[in-house]
Amino acid sequence: MSEDLPGGQSYDSDEQKPSTTILAEQIEEGMNQLQRSVDGLFLSGLSAGLDIGFGPLLMVVLLTLVGDTWGEPATKLLLANAYTVGFVFVVLGRSELFTEHTTLAVLPVIDRRAGLSDLGRLWGVVYAANVVGGALFAGLAVAAAPAFGIAELAAFTEIAKPLVDHGFLELLVGAVLAGWLMGLLSWLVTAAQETTGRMLVVWIVTVTIGLAHLPHCIAGNVEVLAAVFAGGVEVAQYARYMAAATIGNVIGGTTFVALLKYGHTVRGAQ
Repeated sequence: MSEDLPGGQSYDSDEQKPSTTILAEQIEEGMNQLQRSVDGLFLSGLSAGLDIGFGPLLMVVLLTLVGDTWGEPATKLLLANAYTVGFVFVVLGRSELFTEHTTLAVLPVIDRRAGLSDLGRLWGVVYAANVVGGALFAGLAVAAAPAFGIAELAAFTEIAKPLVDHGFLELLVGAVLAGWLMGLLSWLVTAAQETTGRMLVVWIVTVTIGLAHLPHCIAGNVEVLAAVFAGGVEVAQYARYMAAATIGNVIGGTTFVALLKYGHTVRGAQ
């Protein structure tokens, strides 16, 4: 089966998509999101902020169950795989995630089909909704998990400590890498032809972020804020983490994916 490309060309849908097709689809998807109503964006972003919390929650549950019986390497691998669950829910569920839009929504602006005000509106609404949803989930998890006996309160702090026990610059650099990976995730999910392939892409990218414990401003919002609610992390540490993670994620997704992918794809087509 073949699909048409701009200019009358075509490609076999069973083969890998050309980069020009991926870019065109990304720009089209970005335009669709930029044109959505504020209430639609907020509700979708709120859903993403809530859903992504299941990854950190599963990490806390597994850490409580395993403790230190598996040893540090095996436990880290286990928790990194648990971390991916929330991203699978969000990305395959098509909810609005801020760190995907650091690439996706930037492309129409670079292509001069949308303005910076449009981008600022989308970023602001989705980011706020993601954070609010994550905060709600974090509060619910801290209240419910120990009460149901599925997680210890101290586990929330143990999960968050590797994120906050760094200086601002270290967090910023790590967040740039995480934003870079999330931008690649958006690009590769568009490149994938089937749900199975997309799920594999989500797992590869997010297990890398989880294993390296790179700062992600939305998933990390749940992890660190839950530790604040549990009494193991200070509010000032949470604020520093969120500032560094957000700035770094935006730089990584915008610079290392949106600008470079757009640049080499457009130049390659000329």
